[in-house]
Amino acid sequence: MRLFVGLGNPGSRYARNRHNVGFMAVDAIARAHGAAPWRQRFQGSTAEAVLGGERVLLLKPGTYMNESGRAVAEAQRFFKIALGDVVVFHDELDLPSGKLRVKVGGGNAGHNGLRSITAQCGNDYRRVRLGIGHPGHKDLVHPYVLSDFAKAEEPWVEDLCRACAEFAPLLAKGDDASFQNKVHLAMETRGWTP
Repeated sequence: MRLFVGLGNPGSRYARNRHNVGFMAVDAIARAHGAAPWRQRFQGSTAEAVLGGERVLLLKPGTYMNESGRAVAEAQRFFKIALGDVVVFHDELDLPSGKLRVKVGGGNAGHNGLRSITAQCGNDYRRVRLGIGHPGHKDLVHPYVLSDFAKAEEPWVEDLCRACAEFAPLLAKGDDASFQNKVHLAMETRGWTP
């Protein structure tokens, strides 16, 4: 079994925030692959789906971002999921808007959700870094990530989430490089070349 985690903050107030693009990606995966209905458990919302022949548990932690690791650790322990089979979708300031990169381990770059998961579970999980761009100065970061995507940004956000969903079976099979390349090509085809 794989564990796909979308990071975000719970509640309608945060639903369209840049910080919640991880939730948006996991929601798109659930819709595209006919996941079972969402249900409350592991301090969050979960849904199950089969992607590329692999059973996948989708998880949106119900804790706030800086406590995400509690929900991830609980689900990981319950299903005895290896850390290498945990995939975390999160917003990434250090990538241009609409770009995506996949990596294993590494630093947390000040991301409180990643910091919490690393503290609770270890560091060598897979990360799908969803580029949201940078506001230009570190003092602007906090209000930037907690603000909604602008109306003009919504088309690329939807396309990025749709591409993540379309190629998610590759991630489930462990083919991170093909997933990354296909999402990149899909975004380029749709005219998003930051």
